[in-house]
Amino acid sequence: MKRPFNTIGLVGKANHHATSQTLSELYHLLISLDYQVLVEEMVGQDLEELSVERVELTTIGERCDLAIVIGGDGHMLGSARVLARYDIAVVGVNRGNLGFLADLDPDNLEAPLCQILQGEHLIEQRFLLEAQIFRHGMMKSTNTAMNEVVLHAEKVAHMIEFELYIDDLFVYHQRSDGLITATPTGSTAYSLSGGGPILTPNMDAISLVPMFPHTLSSRPIVIAGNSQIKLRIPNYTDDQIQLSCDGQVTLAVQPGDEIIIKKSINLLQLIHPTGYSYYEVLRSKLNWNEQKVVRRKP
Repeated sequence: MKRPFNTIGLVGKANHHATSQTLSELYHLLISLDYQVLVEEMVGQDLEELSVERVELTTIGERCDLAIVIGGDGHMLGSARVLARYDIAVVGVNRGNLGFLADLDPDNLEAPLCQILQGEHLIEQRFLLEAQIFRHGMMKSTNTAMNEVVLHAEKVAHMIEFELYIDDLFVYHQRSDGLITATPTGSTAYSLSGGGPILTPNMDAISLVPMFPHTLSSRPIVIAGNSQIKLRIPNYTDDQIQLSCDGQVTLAVQPGDEIIIKKSINLLQLIHPTGYSYYEVLRSKLNWNEQKVVRRKP
């Protein structure tokens, strides 16, 4: 029987004791199962084995069939923005706090991982957002986001002005602390904290969540996933404005700039163990009441 995966990449947070421990366990397990293993160069420094092949993250994307990301959602987001460019599946081992994107438990890792390696798994495609900043008609900067793109002031608790267009149709002129543009994946992250809706991962939709708008009537909007979002910054503003991608990459915005946000052409192939349930994840991570109604027999 042909293996679904042959070359496996290990990615994780460097200089983190728990991550290093899981990394070592995974490396020795995969080597014992006769897989070719590449280790991302930064976290690979934590492995003492001289035979470890340490490579850049892009090389893992180019050469591997599967990437195992060890860490929390933050590390998964950073890795996903790179690995989504390649034909590679990704699975997460949770060494963080919530772990919405990392399904595998580091304390119970071997059995579910072996099932995944044998092809017993679910695969889900998650889309990313691409953000572009145009100045005088020319693109000045661009980046992608797995969770959300956030327009905000450089100063904390400082209002900014902008105009919102969807598919070139004017929506509103707003004064607020900013705007969160979130994918379904990001609907349980910053957007949720801002009062946005939870979107199931299979939805082809984008949510727009105003941040502390200076009006009582402004509410989150859910739009089609193929929509193009345009944000226009007034020429007269003297506010210092930024655009953040997943809270990890920051792009500078100037007066008069035009920001385009749309679905990226790249998709992340996210692996889940068999039996995975998104609603179980929500119940577990958000501490929803799991009590069930008991039906009485007639």
